[in-house]
Amino acid sequence: MAYIATYKELIVWKKAIELVKEIYLLTEKFPRSEIYGIISQMRRAAVSIPSNIAEGYGRKSPKEYAQFYSIAYGSGLELETQLIISKDLKFVKLQDFTKSDNLLTEVLKMLRSMLYTMRTKR
Repeated sequence: MAYIATYKELIVWKKAIELVKEIYLLTEKFPRSEIYGIISQMRRAAVSIPSNIAEGYGRKSPKEYAQFYSIAYGSGLELETQLIISKDLKFVKLQDFTKSDNLLTEVLKMLRSMLYTMRTKR
């Protein structure tokens, strides 16, 4: 297995950064009345994903690393729920929702796989 020198080399981190950008673009189209509501919530949840991946990478023990990946995964599930609410409230067009949702699903699958691998190697 190749050594990864920095979290910036992790595909899941790169995809999570892409997701943050996508969520910012998506929420720009939401009603301005939601600036302190769902827009703020979605942006914070999205930013939390790569942030926790990075923080976990900097930890010394695999247990701590897994804990931060678990937090990132939880933030992803939070964002997934908020995306569904946004779609149901018609804040977002279906094609925009689908693009963000597919990217989020990809990130969640990677995180789940990494968590499973970490837990089974203990």
